[in-house]
Amino acid sequence: MSSKICLVTGANGGIGRAVATALAGRDATLVLACRDRERGQAARAEIIAASGNQSVDVLQVDLSEQRSVRAMAAAFAAQYEQLDVLIHVAAVYKPSREATVDGLETMFAVNHLGPFLLTTLLLERLKAGVPSRVLVVTAPSTSSLDFDDLQAEKHFNALDVFGASKMANLLFAYEMARRLEGTGVAVNAVHPGLVKSNLMQQAPFIIRFISGLVSSAPEQAGSALARLALSDSYAGLSGRFFSGGKEIKSNAYSHDLQNQARLWDASLTLTDSR
Repeated sequence: MSSKICLVTGANGGIGRAVATALAGRDATLVLACRDRERGQAARAEIIAASGNQSVDVLQVDLSEQRSVRAMAAAFAAQYEQLDVLIHVAAVYKPSREATVDGLETMFAVNHLGPFLLTTLLLERLKAGVPSRVLVVTAPSTSSLDFDDLQAEKHFNALDVFGASKMANLLFAYEMARRLEGTGVAVNAVHPGLVKSNLMQQAPFIIRFISGLVSSAPEQAGSALARLALSDSYAGLSGRFFSGGKEIKSNAYSHDLQNQARLWDASLTLTDSR
């Protein structure tokens, strides 16, 4: 696995650090994409100490800022000729509406548009690494998207907007998988289950309390993600939704081709990628 180059977003904590540690233990060359460089370097040191793998790099990126995403993609492309595995773990939950420097609602920007833009910018590197894999960490959301109010300017409910961003992950993964069919780049969505992390630390108390009771340690989810990223058992599988290493089903809305295409077109416009 020493030739496998793996990029993980949100790698300085929780599931991101757990999957990064698992990948490093399999001798992959690892790139940690972290918003805070100091925390990223601390995670790097811990991962090296735990795995003995020295091939761990840190690239700083703020997924809420498209300029930062473009800069990080350019920095990666300047250092690496290919990308074998791209895992999107980074996500945020905000209890009230916040706008990014690009004027976008923060949860939609970080949880969907950031991963969308980064993947499209690194597509040539992914094609150079075929057979390569993209994993989008999400949830079995049942929320629908209000395409007339994607930035939640008319109506904001934190849980609804967060759920919509997770639905956007599903729509994106399925649409990209279809667009890349036959290229050797596989794209799949992954539900890690309820995992102890800081993601929902600003959620209502009752949600945090119940989640804390039933959530598992991130290492279990990290190991499952690492298997999906590297195991031959999943070679060639694309456009699927996995949890615990097994394929699961998302709802009908997420499989609607019109919804997928509409989000793709909106994402191209909102990231100036046309």
